Amino acid sequence: MTGREAEDKVDWGRFAQEMASMARDLLAQDSVGATLQRITASATELVEGCDAAGILVLRGKKVESLAPTEQLVIDSDQLQERLGEGPCFDAALTAQGDRVFRMADVTTDHSRWPAYAPQAKALGVGSMMGFLLFTDDEDLGALNLYSRSPGVFTEASELAGWLLASHAAVAFSSARAHAQMEQAVATRHVIGEAMGILMGRHHITEEQAFDVLRRYSQQNNTKLREIARQVCEQGGIP
Repeated sequence: MTGREAEDKVDWGRFAQEMASMARDLLAQDSVGATLQRITASATELVEGCDAAGILVLRGKKVESLAPTEQLVIDSDQLQERLGEGPCFDAALTAQGDRVFRMADVTTDHSRWPAYAPQAKALGVGSMMGFLLFTDDEDLGALNLYSRSPGVFTEASELAGWLLASHAAVAFSSARAHAQMEQAVATRHVIGEAMGILMGRHHITEEQAFDVLRRYSQQNNTKLREIARQVCEQGGIP
């Protein structure tokens, strides 16, 4: 089947309905981890030929595999980290101008990733695509789609994957911002409680209590929130 025939075969009306349902489902998840797991599961459900999916995040040159649907994803990510090359690795590094990196057939397509391709084949990869996850404000990593068969991903698959990645980036960013906000609120609460304990125990002002926490944090190279938590648990400076 040619790429055009495969594209004609895609029921884009149904795909749009499934994509809308997925978008609502993503926003209903209660944690960043749950959101990412729903994203990668959706990739295997919505993109024709996708057997496995995961999200690759770079911490410097170290790779972190998020929400992999199979061990194959983790093995591929670790291989790309060791070699410093591969479609998913490049997608996570790239600028926003490149929306996808596709390796149509790892058995023959060695030109761009000559070290990765033959070893990926040994892992059981037939073809793969990597999509940059980004919003206007930040790059979030790469959504990576795998097939065990070569030549499976077409231009229609690429378009479907890109649409999924676009929704996923917004959901990922929103979930992470919400988690950060919740953590900030929790941190402020525990610091306030610790200050209250110090104020009552030592008869000092709010400003003096905060200064005690700050100085103890700096002297012990420990985060302010952790010092505050210890004060709350022990009733004073540990």
